[in-house]
Amino acid sequence: MSAFSGNVIAPEAEELTADAAANKVISSRSLRSLAWSRLKQDKLALVGGVVVILLILMAVLAAPICHLLGIDPTATNPKLINGDTSLPIANYGGISWKHLLGIQPGFGEDILARILYGAQVSLFIAIVSTIVSMIFGVFFGIVAGYRGGWIDTLISRIMDILLAFPVLLFSIALLAIFQGIDGIHVFFFQLGGTPLRLSLLITIIGFFGWAYIGRVIRGQVISLREKEFVDASRSLGAKDSRILFRELLPNLAAPMLVYATLTIPTNILYEAALSYLGVGMQPPTSSWGQMLSEAVKTFQVDPEFMLIPGLAIFITVLAYNLFGDGLRDALDPKSSR
Repeated sequence: MSAFSGNVIAPEAEELTADAAANKVISSRSLRSLAWSRLKQDKLALVGGVVVILLILMAVLAAPICHLLGIDPTATNPKLINGDTSLPIANYGGISWKHLLGIQPGFGEDILARILYGAQVSLFIAIVSTIVSMIFGVFFGIVAGYRGGWIDTLISRIMDILLAFPVLLFSIALLAIFQGIDGIHVFFFQLGGTPLRLSLLITIIGFFGWAYIGRVIRGQVISLREKEFVDASRSLGAKDSRILFRELLPNLAAPMLVYATLTIPTNILYEAALSYLGVGMQPPTSSWGQMLSEAVKTFQVDPEFMLIPGLAIFITVLAYNLFGDGLRDALDPKSSR
């Protein structure tokens, strides 16, 4: 009996047609669309991403926000401070409609303004130092994984030394040395004050952090260098530089992106720790770690001044980690999510 009777399609033909249509739809979706569909299913990752975007916007728009709220970020309010205790005269840390998060003990700076401008400093140092470590790590990781031999051995041993190096102690010692220096010449520029502190923190955090991503990229390149597309490029006479940066590098975009989102919160904590220990950013430049350090003097009497910058660091790090974990699952083709 024929499978078709008039215009009626047999059940077997209907199944084949449905399977073919499904395969056609699946095959037409790009890796980017598949990753986005996985990411949309992870609600925590989306919440983390939204919080990250809001934090970045708040940091970038710190000056307009302060102007809109009528806050002068450089102004002090000594009349609102008790001269004996150095604490705000008003209850709840001086919270009012004019000072939504209260005022800082000592000179009476607005805490909301310090949080916003501290976000600028913390996020800027974390993001730029992550970019620096990514540049070094990706370059040396690709070279080590692709070339192999003594080059791989040399770069791998350097990575081992950096991973075993007491970075925090070295950072404290190095920053303490530069703390008493007014400025230094870097090529044609004179760096001093806040630009010098920013440059030192970015250089230290970025340089000592590239070994981690270097190891990840090296392992990925070792698995990719024997693939068919690399052999095809070699057979066509492509140079090593083209294979490294035109063939291998695009295939490393996913681990690079995931690692960057997971490194930024680590660098935020690193900068906060250095500022808390007194060798990071210095007044009058605001920093979350510096605010925590200043709150040590009064947290037993009023813990609010430690709670607010602590919550800012906690929310920022948690948001980046949630978004980074979701992005890792979305970009992993073997993920079941």
